[in-house]
Amino acid sequence: MKLSKTQIKEALSNISLPNEGQNIVESGAIKNIQIFGTDVELDVEIKNPTLQYKKKVEVECIKAIHDFVYEKAKVKVNLIVNAPEKTTQIKGNPIPGVKNIIAISSGKGGVGKSTITANLAVGLAQLGKKVGVVDADIYGPSMPIMFDLERAAPQAIEVDGKTKMKPLESYGVKVLSIGFFAQAQQAVVWRGPMASKALNQLIWDGHWDELDYLIVDLPPGTGDIHLSLVQSIPLTGAIVVSTPQLIALADARKGVNMFGMESIDVPVLGIIENMAFFSTDDMPNKKYYIFGKEGAKQLAQQMDIALLGEIPILQSIREAADAGRPAILQKDTIIAKSFINLAKNVAEVIDKRNTNIKPTQVVQTTHTKGCSN
Repeated sequence: MKLSKTQIKEALSNISLPNEGQNIVESGAIKNIQIFGTDVELDVEIKNPTLQYKKKVEVECIKAIHDFVYEKAKVKVNLIVNAPEKTTQIKGNPIPGVKNIIAISSGKGGVGKSTITANLAVGLAQLGKKVGVVDADIYGPSMPIMFDLERAAPQAIEVDGKTKMKPLESYGVKVLSIGFFAQAQQAVVWRGPMASKALNQLIWDGHWDELDYLIVDLPPGTGDIHLSLVQSIPLTGAIVVSTPQLIALADARKGVNMFGMESIDVPVLGIIENMAFFSTDDMPNKKYYIFGKEGAKQLAQQMDIALLGEIPILQSIREAADAGRPAILQKDTIIAKSFINLAKNVAEVIDKRNTNIKPTQVVQTTHTKGCSN
């Protein structure tokens, strides 16, 4: 039996590629037809590279020729993948209604990063700002305790036809934490990709509404969560928390350097020195430098970044955190004044950053060397 290209084209015109309006011939997907007796070889251009899609196209081409031309024809289908390049539209603010996204980081654990985050958030709220906190410290979420929300759980709400999480609110701050979804005594043991997915859900599935600041409390170190964050959203900037001793400052320097890497390029807004000194309310001018003196101040000068605040170490801070009532609420005390000054400094440096530096873009890489704990 002699086959012709006209017969083959007529047969193929009975099928269409998935998600294509025209048939496979009209769309121009058939690039070449060769016939050798009863052997037919086709070159077909497709845009979808998945195995399932390829198999579907191949099977339909073969079936059309067998059904409409010759059922014993030997058909070979060569698939040419011409997938269009994906373009990522980077917006200055990808979370609707959120003006600034600030990451709070520390090179090592135990420097009081989460305590700083909670009090800074409440301080900004006291300044009349709309504030939200994402507890991204996946392995040790503490915001439920610090905001007195241990037994609470966010509710699901419908927003524009999509299911969203409604953040809980305490002391004027909206909060979402992985701690809301794990039992209090349950250890959260996740590999990097799972933790990164959880972080993205907290950020993107939360209905934040209008916020002046969304503060992200990161886990200590420089690992998967940090890279996942800068790949997910363009941060306004990062703040590094340290204590004055040399071992903490060495890790803080690594944190500053990570955000400053060319492949990440997130502005470091400044450094906060926690546990800077010990003092008492009755003798506020008498300071005891338990962990060393002005270590973070010297680091800030060396790295040409702002020193945003020096927070003392007091028993009342620990007691307030354990009670779920941030220490900044203790009016007219040393610690309240320290935290409200910190909030003012952070707001000022963010305004200056937004005036002088163009918006940060999300990181486009999937792997960055040098980011490890």
